[in-house]
Amino acid sequence: MSANQAPIIIKRKKVIKAAGHHGGAWKVAYADFVTAMMAFFLLMWLLNATTEEQRKGLADYFNPSIPIAAVSGGGTDALNGDSVLTEENFSQSNDYLAIRQDTVIPATEDLKAEIAKIAEQAGITDAEGRVRVTETEEGTLIELVDVAGKPLFGTGSAMASDDLNKLIAATAIAVEKTGAAIKITGHTDGVAYANNQGYTNWELSADRANTARRMLIAAGVMPRKIREVSGRADREPIGEGPNDPINRRIAIVLLDPSKARATSSASINDTPSQLR
Repeated sequence: MSANQAPIIIKRKKVIKAAGHHGGAWKVAYADFVTAMMAFFLLMWLLNATTEEQRKGLADYFNPSIPIAAVSGGGTDALNGDSVLTEENFSQSNDYLAIRQDTVIPATEDLKAEIAKIAEQAGITDAEGRVRVTETEEGTLIELVDVAGKPLFGTGSAMASDDLNKLIAATAIAVEKTGAAIKITGHTDGVAYANNQGYTNWELSADRANTARRMLIAAGVMPRKIREVSGRADREPIGEGPNDPINRRIAIVLLDPSKARATSSASINDTPSQLR
């Protein structure tokens, strides 16, 4: 380079580029969508797992219909003292089933007529005389009874007759329509076993009740609806004498939620004050 030549200056300019856009907005939108779906399914579960009374309590909590309280029931919270996780409030998809709050039990005469009609269609010509329906403190009592010459079970056994199969099938259809939980009781007459050997009418009545339970399940009654199976032997006769055929019967109680609550409240109110 000559003395008179100007120096060549090279200027390097460093350009810093900002990070490119990676489309992160879709992630936020997806997260919002998943959250909304989770809230939706939670809402659907709550609607299915709670009773009408509890839903009313929840509604009153957020929008009180009574100015003096945010809840409308007898509890201290929005569920009126209950929890949606208690056995009584599990949805039907669970293994538990309490007495449903939407149970609808027809009038006794209507229920008897329905069972008798189905049984007659199955071949029970005297169905009207084989089915008794009455009201009790627990709910509606359905009794399937013996008549002379037409037993429900073999003599001294828990083997069901063809007549009982047809009567149980008819009863199962009517029971399922009501949505009610049930109790099953076996009854015998006063004739004692000839060869006792520890097997008495107590065992026989209990075995017959369990036979009826299995038959109801086979006919379509959900097993979780059955609350109790028991035998009463000859202790609760309904006939004119202890050996009257009508005493040999299967009793099925359709548990009424309103009566169950009333019974529970009465029991609490009857408790002595020193035991409260």
